[in-house]
Amino acid sequence: MTGTYSAERQVDSFRSSTNRWLLGSFTGWLTILSCAIGVGLVVIAVRWLQNMAAAYDVTDQRLIVRRGLIMKSIDEIELYRVKDVRVDFSLINQLTDIGTITITSSDRTTGNGTFVLRDVPAARERREGIRKLVDRARQRRGVRELDVDAEDGFR
Repeated sequence: MTGTYSAERQVDSFRSSTNRWLLGSFTGWLTILSCAIGVGLVVIAVRWLQNMAAAYDVTDQRLIVRRGLIMKSIDEIELYRVKDVRVDFSLINQLTDIGTITITSSDRTTGNGTFVLRDVPAARERREGIRKLVDRARQRRGVRELDVDAEDGFR
């Protein structure tokens, strides 16, 4: 890497899992059942293409999201700007160890909103890893979060 991120090191790299989505979600099981009438194969193909079109890299400073097969885009979220990292998973998701990670950030990439990573393998462990990296990035930059509530003022 070049520029200001020369000291940056990659921590994790992953893609959403089509196989685990099939076996680990209610929608996946319905898709498998619908394969008997041919519709399910189209759904699986579309989901596989969506998952292949997105790759996630986590460094000690940023979350980098690469999307697209033909038209590509790269979004970066500075970890020190992450406000919250949440993981959601159903009972079936737990059996296959996938989940949805939702990142709330003040970064312009997310439009001061949320960024969703779907069908993430080992989502609970990855969420915890991201949370720790966020804390380190904030300490390194000396960043503290200040919440302002319209009714209560500063907290």
